[in-house]
Amino acid sequence: MLIMLKISTEAKEWCALIDNSIFIIYRYFKRLLLYQPPPQAAPFILEETPAEKPRPEEASDPHQEAGRAGLKEQHYELSSLLRQAYRITSLMEKAKAALTQKPDEASRLGLEAEFHRLEQQQQELTPLLLSYDSQQDRTSLGSAPLRPSLEENLHVVNRLYELPANKDLVVREITLPLRPPVPAVLLFIDGMVDSKLLNLAIMQPLLMMPPPQGIRNGTGLISHLRKEILPANQVVAGKTFTDLQDGINSGDTVLLIDGVDELLIIGSKGWEHRAVAKPTTEQSIRGSQMAFSENLRVNTALIRTMLRTSDLVTEMIKIGERSRVNCAVMYVKSIANASLVTEVKRRIGSIRTDYVDDIGLLEQFIEDHPKLPFPQTISTERPDRVSVHLAEGRVAIILEGNPFVLVVPVDMFALLHSAEDFSLKVPAGSFMRVLRVVGTLISTMLPAFYIAISYFHQEALPTELVLAIVGARGDVPFPAYFEVIVMEISFELIREASLRIPNILGSTIGIVGAIILGQAAVAAHIVSPIMVVIIAITGLASFTIPEYRFAFAVRSVRFGLLLLAAIAGLVGLSSGILLLITTLAYMKSFGMPYLSPISPKSTGGLDVFVRGAVFRQESRPDALNTKDPTRQPHISRRWTTAAPQEGDDQP
Repeated sequence: MLIMLKISTEAKEWCALIDNSIFIIYRYFKRLLLYQPPPQAAPFILEETPAEKPRPEEASDPHQEAGRAGLKEQHYELSSLLRQAYRITSLMEKAKAALTQKPDEASRLGLEAEFHRLEQQQQELTPLLLSYDSQQDRTSLGSAPLRPSLEENLHVVNRLYELPANKDLVVREITLPLRPPVPAVLLFIDGMVDSKLLNLAIMQPLLMMPPPQGIRNGTGLISHLRKEILPANQVVAGKTFTDLQDGINSGDTVLLIDGVDELLIIGSKGWEHRAVAKPTTEQSIRGSQMAFSENLRVNTALIRTMLRTSDLVTEMIKIGERSRVNCAVMYVKSIANASLVTEVKRRIGSIRTDYVDDIGLLEQFIEDHPKLPFPQTISTERPDRVSVHLAEGRVAIILEGNPFVLVVPVDMFALLHSAEDFSLKVPAGSFMRVLRVVGTLISTMLPAFYIAISYFHQEALPTELVLAIVGARGDVPFPAYFEVIVMEISFELIREASLRIPNILGSTIGIVGAIILGQAAVAAHIVSPIMVVIIAITGLASFTIPEYRFAFAVRSVRFGLLLLAAIAGLVGLSSGILLLITTLAYMKSFGMPYLSPISPKSTGGLDVFVRGAVFRQESRPDALNTKDPTRQPHISRRWTTAAPQEGDDQP
């Protein structure tokens, strides 16, 4: 019996083992041959939009497209008619309730006003207008005029701002205490308005104002609110949805009133911005210590505090199709050339792009030669420097949200001037300018000149110097131009790295990197000591150029001259310099020659290479062709022409 049980147990184990093996093989082949869904969700793939990849079956069937467009139009028309039907039903219920009771004067006036607004809405719901509105896209809808019906205006606002998905736009419904009361809406973006100003200067006056007497039409109500109710310093009326979007997107509050086809844009800007601070890239010891910020109005006010004249004009131009940014054009009306002002406004106004958020992008849109590395505008963060150029007859361009201001037109020599020049006496200021010119020449040509002399014209150097150079380069296996390229690239890497890392470590990394790399390269016989000295002098000379963009252009030219010098020696270097001068002579900045006043020859006003005495700078730069070329009379220090008189000390 026990033996039978043992055999039976072993048989069951063998059967189970065989059974498991068969099913394991079966499941293996099943997974191998049959489709199995992926264990995880399919990864996200950014596919092309329907506009980029049209579906051929749909594009080839114009009847389906026409059918969808027709359904869309009918949906829009029916929605508009339903909204009016609801209002009519509500009015009839109110009228029925008033008739069952004894209607008072206020109820009668309210029903009469509501009936009048329904009549206005009925005029907008003609089939022709409904069909036109339903076919408008987002762009054309934004430029449409306002409707008298508040409900229809809010429907358009919902389409423009993607409400209710968009949570930034606040729609605050209020009731104006008129006789009868009128519904209205305040629209603003949360975070861009001053909440205290909004509560005290906008909502409180609107909700607590006494009912005006004898005002029944919309124009009279808008004028009454602007002149007698709203205490805000900026209240502007508008008639289109473009005005509505400009006001809301600029941080203002927009007021829409039922039955009125106009709106009010009430100034309530209050977003956080940086305070006025010291300049970071144009520091000065004796000059002003104020710099521009990201707030446009603060920047224009800073310029006006420096240049206090009623002739200073500030014109506003909107830039961008989707994000409309304010751009201010400032000039002195009695000095600046009218054609120059017109050309600046024409170039800015003709920009067609989605948005421009940086002053560097704006510069590329309006400059004459965008493919050349040389800057054709002055970019500064100092209000005093902008004021000086405005007084000379130039035009300033300020973009909202940027702490730098462009000044046009400009010549090459103005890019070597700094704000400190005007605060120093003539000898010191002139010496600094000459030093910058020498630094610019060294930064441009020194490595190329070394390559040309050491390879092609050794006879131009003293014998002792040639022997010293040969001795220093005896252990270096590479040619001199390879040393220059290695050192230049290393220098640029250190410069770029010091700019990208935090300020605390930036200068340390630059100094340590230069010293360690230089010593290591000399010890490893990759470069010679004389090459380290040449690259170090070139780098220091490039730092004397006050304009960062001009310094970058000089570095670009240096590489080109280096290549020409390595190919043809001094002949190649001379050819490169000749080509450079020809290019600079060809360039113009807003119609003014780039090498003015040297080529073509004109009067520079004692403020080109060196500075003349301030009392001798009697005329403005001739190349600007200003309306008033005289800056001051021939004798500006009149106290030198006459002795003190009796009574001069009296106030």
